[in-house]
Amino acid sequence: MGVGGAHTTVWTGRTAQPVGREGALVWGVLRRAKGRGIGVSLATPLKLRRLQEALYTKAKQEPAYRFYLLYDKVYRADILAHAYALAKQNGGAPGVDGVTFEDIEAAGLEPWLAAVQEALRTETYRPYPVRRVLIPKPGGVGERPLGIPRILDRVVQTAALLILQPIFEADLEPTAYGYRPGRTALEAVQGVHRALCAGHTEVIDADVSSYFDTIPHSDLVKSLARRISDRKMLRLLKMWLKAPVAERAEGGGWRLSGGKRATRGTPQGGVISPLLALVYMNRYLKVFRLRGLDRRYGARLVNYADDFVVLCRSGAAEVLAQSRRWFTQMGLTLSEQKTRVCDGRREAFTFLGYTFGPMRYRKDGHWYLGAAPAKKAVKRVKGRIRQILRPRNQAPWDEVKEELNRVIRGWANYFSYGTRLMAYRAVDHYVWERVRHFLRRRHKVPSRGTKRYSADVVFGELGVFQLRRFHLESPAHARV
Repeated sequence: MGVGGAHTTVWTGRTAQPVGREGALVWGVLRRAKGRGIGVSLATPLKLRRLQEALYTKAKQEPAYRFYLLYDKVYRADILAHAYALAKQNGGAPGVDGVTFEDIEAAGLEPWLAAVQEALRTETYRPYPVRRVLIPKPGGVGERPLGIPRILDRVVQTAALLILQPIFEADLEPTAYGYRPGRTALEAVQGVHRALCAGHTEVIDADVSSYFDTIPHSDLVKSLARRISDRKMLRLLKMWLKAPVAERAEGGGWRLSGGKRATRGTPQGGVISPLLALVYMNRYLKVFRLRGLDRRYGARLVNYADDFVVLCRSGAAEVLAQSRRWFTQMGLTLSEQKTRVCDGRREAFTFLGYTFGPMRYRKDGHWYLGAAPAKKAVKRVKGRIRQILRPRNQAPWDEVKEELNRVIRGWANYFSYGTRLMAYRAVDHYVWERVRHFLRRRHKVPSRGTKRYSADVVFGELGVFQLRRFHLESPAHARV
């Protein structure tokens, strides 16, 4: 195999679910609630898990080792089959070719997988352009672009991810939480809150400008090549970096951009993109540790994807200045508008959908350093609730209720830490009002419906999930 003969490992055997910031994190919870999250209902086959354990162990034991036999694993029949199952479980729209999972299976999955395997084996595989669509931003205000590779490309990227993730996981700094098996955003949130309460109150609230779109290809490939000497695998990764982006033209057809001329950015919508972004960000995380900023300034770094905060005992301005220089050397930029230094004892800051900083205990008025769902997070879930309970929704009530409960439960499962009672009350009240208006219109109730659809009825007989009850029944997660 070219991976060494070690047998001990702490590899979890789970492929990390690609998720972004708070909105995407909550969406990931919703997907898992429906049994569709990677690593939840699909167990990694034993043979593949053993390969991943061997790769991880070899990488962990030999930090300078470069893997030279990887490409042939990508088109191994069992790995391609598992990659297809994961891609299907993840769902998603078709790419530029319009081919759906139903189309593939109607024509025969086995011959389709055999054809993919042959294209990879003979090195005739070429990725298609990525279809770009505009989707509403969380909360319903504005739109953002979303890249959708064709299903075949998603399957091949997933197969590559299954092989590469254990190798690079062995190198990642413990300060990175995003897109990693066995690590969660809530752990990052808890880490920030603990550091704040422990006296690391000079806070750098940072944002890398357009991180995923500006990662330099040449430097990224160098980072990958430190661990991969397999030229065929590197060529495969380079092809995905150079895949064009296709948008519908006004007169029909496709308008292409990027492609071979592109020199920056990870593959839009690509399954492999989060890992590539992690590998490149690890450059900063590693130099931060090696240069001793944690010891010199009492600095605690917490990173999730392109977001990070640094909580210092002193010298936050110096840490920020040094960080700017390092990011400039990496070909990246810290946003002037979104990056700042603040006093966490007196000013609030937001990270991963949570607000941290001084809060007042309502019963006796004393101040404490807390963590709570951010106002934007509450606004976003209200927007999702409003969308479900729109007047045009003619679905039976049981279906409406199930979708509504999935959203509320998913939001509660993510925002289950810190001071959350007031946010829960605000969402509960909004849910009650929207359900009351929705059912009053549907059943043509002449009054405001406050008696017929009281809060007790909505959260009782009608079966709508109540956050207040969830708060009282669940264990206290650092409730302050």
